[in-house]
Parts: sequence; structure tokens; C-alpha cells
Amino acid sequence: MTSNQVRKILRIDSSSSYSHSVTRRLGDEVIRRLGLANQGVDVVCRDLSNSIGFISESWVQSNLTSPVERTRAQEEVLADSDRLVHELVTADVVLITAPVYNFSIPAALKAWIDMICRARLTFHYTENGPEGLLKDRPVYLVLASGGVTFGSSADFASGYLRHILGFIGIRDVRLIYAEGTNANASASENAAHEMLEQWLPVETSTAVA
Repeated sequence: MTSNQVRKILRIDSSSSYSHSVTRRLGDEVIRRLGLANQGVDVVCRDLSNSIGFISESWVQSNLTSPVERTRAQEEVLADSDRLVHELVTADVVLITAPVYNFSIPAALKAWIDMICRARLTFHYTENGPEGLLKDRPVYLVLASGGVTFGSSADFASGYLRHILGFIGIRDVRLIYAEGTNANASASENAAHEMLEQWLPVETSTAVA
């Protein structure tokens, strides 16, 4: 596969809103533009607002157990997490959409992060500390906030997401955001479209810049 071939896109939505969600609308546009450059691409959609669980004591114990020593019950506990990791590992491009809730990300998105940050699968420990195991790939990070300014001291969303993606080896993060939606939703969404145009121009849209 060449650097410009995209066969699979993983889309992750986390907003609790649907018809009025700015991030979901922007995510639709990202997918549309990616599709213009990659005919026949497979889009795997993972809606976290109603399909994600939280880690538990049994999950932690199962994850800490060596894979060759896990019981059938422990394997079943980790089955959902295994599927989420597989979706991420096999994606050529990732799209993550998230609103800012109380200065940070939705709980559902944090739950997904906990499920995919797996020692031996997405990162491992070395003598110099943890090291990501995933190959780098483009991640389109679509965020929206009612009042939080991205990059400010009150923004605990964008920096955290960049950090956690880098933790597992992904550093090509392409941020697109709509801020101040409470004051002027149309203007903030238009500004986000201008950012998107820089990453994925409609005329010459490519998945890997």
C-alpha cells in the first residue's frame, strides 16, 4: 500500500447530541472530502454515545494478566476492548469528533481511550519509559466548544487528546475546531470549515498530505 492509498477510515463520534451536533456535521464533511480522494474506501463508524462501557476491576485484572495465562472468562472481559483496538490498528485514517463538556472531553470518549490504551498492544514499557506501538497515520480531530477557547488554560480537551494519541504512537493530528458556538454557531462552524479546507481542499483533497 502506498502512502496515498486509504482503504479504511475509522470514525469515532462522542457527542450526546445528534441532529444539533456541530461535531457530527463537521465529521460528515470530513468523510465526504476524504471519500472524494479515496473512492471505495471503507468507513467504520463507532458511535460512543450509546455503545461503550467502562473498565472494571475484572477488566484491569484481565488486562494485567499475560495473554498466554488468561482464562476464557478473562478473554471475554477483554473482547470488546480487543475489537476497539483492532478497529484502530487497522485504520489508515482516523476521525475523532468530540464536543467540549465542562472544559474536557465526553466521558464516553474517555472510556474509549481507556479501552484502547493497552500495554503490549498499543504501547509498551521500555527502559526509557512507555513507547507507542501504533504506526503513525492522519487523525482528523474535530472539536467544538460553546465558550472554551482552544489552546487556552481552560482547554483540557485538545491537548489531552494530542498527548494520548502520541502516547500510542500517533502524532499526525490535524485539528479542526469550532469555538464560541454559544455566541455565534454559524460563524464558528464557518471558521472550522476554513480549517478543514486547509487540510482537505475539495478540489485536490488527499488523505495524506
